[in-house]
Amino acid sequence: MVAPAQMSFLGLARNPMLSELPPDRLSRLAAQCRWKRFAAGQVIVSRHAPSGDVHLIVDGRVRIHVYSSDGREVLFTHTQEGGIVGDLAAVDGGLRTADAHASSAVLCATLSAEDFRQLLHEERSVEEKYVRYLVGLVRSLTNHVIELSTLGVQNRIRAEMLRLAQGQAEAGQAKLQPAPRHADLAARVGTSREQVTRELSALTRQGLLQKSGGALLVTDVRGLQALVHGAPATAVPTSRAPRTAPRGEQYRPR
Repeated sequence: MVAPAQMSFLGLARNPMLSELPPDRLSRLAAQCRWKRFAAGQVIVSRHAPSGDVHLIVDGRVRIHVYSSDGREVLFTHTQEGGIVGDLAAVDGGLRTADAHASSAVLCATLSAEDFRQLLHEERSVEEKYVRYLVGLVRSLTNHVIELSTLGVQNRIRAEMLRLAQGQAEAGQAKLQPAPRHADLAARVGTSREQVTRELSALTRQGLLQKSGGALLVTDVRGLQALVHGAPATAVPTSRAPRTAPRGEQYRPR
């Protein structure tokens, strides 16, 4: 059986931002952390709250989102093992900018804002990786704003599917497992779940998507990319990707 101290050490060692820290430094950092467990659906961070604690996600999946005044959800992203939640407020001392809920059972290593800033100050490798993470976040949000401002709903859905596929593409295909929820896609691109269902069904008929158990197979990532950028899709049907999915395989609202 693994001792709690060793479990803490191993949990932090899997975090990419901390991967270059030596074992003794990781052990000291693990001792500084408060280890918290959250059940699925439980609040981890509340928007506009003053707390500056930083949560390093050791296990599980976290939903980062906000609700508008009329109750409409805007989904920013999901983060999981190796991710970080609550860091912006810790850095600038401001209020929380978004809500974070556990999408599954979650284990966090929690640092105070002061300890997190001290970590960045003392460890150059952590600081450099954190800056790169922030730059990547700015790039991602910039692209998202451009898509929301310039693309119609249909192409925003296609672009979001392409983004998910490019992160897992292999040999021209991508298996998204579990399949993205229609409600999540709608919240991400600013549309209705019904519109997402219609567009995914259309992509399935074109042979670009195929259901595979609880997963979703993007059968031709380059074909989807061409469709997003205005060229006609050229997906070629294969034994794994029929041109027209059977009626029972087409998408329905979830």
